Amino acid sequence: MQDLILIRDLETQSVIGTLPEERTHRQTLIFNLEIATDMRDAGASDDLNDSVNYSLIEATVKSVAEESEFYLLEKMAQSVADAVLAFDRVSRVSVMIDKPGAPRFARSIAVRIVRDKKK
Repeated sequence: MQDLILIRDLETQSVIGTLPEERTHRQTLIFNLEIATDMRDAGASDDLNDSVNYSLIEATVKSVAEESEFYLLEKMAQSVADAVLAFDRVSRVSVMIDKPGAPRFARSIAVRIVRDKKK
């Protein structure tokens, strides 16, 4: 079992969707990430250099979302996963994106993907 860093309910705005009306304005997206890493070194040293800087990951996720204009949540999730896996100490990431403005009858529509770092 790996240690996890959790980023919960990270809200951002993005142009996302396939409908013409979705392409004209930014919509709210809510990200939840589970980032697998080994925290033993950081737990022993109390040094950020031995850990994953979750503030940088948070900024990276916001940047990917806010600068993109993807049609599909699946593409957004993959792009975020790729960006997070680029961090040295990250071995796996789960990315869940909620799009609360999308459904007519549900609270939100969401996708969740899990990706491992390629070795």
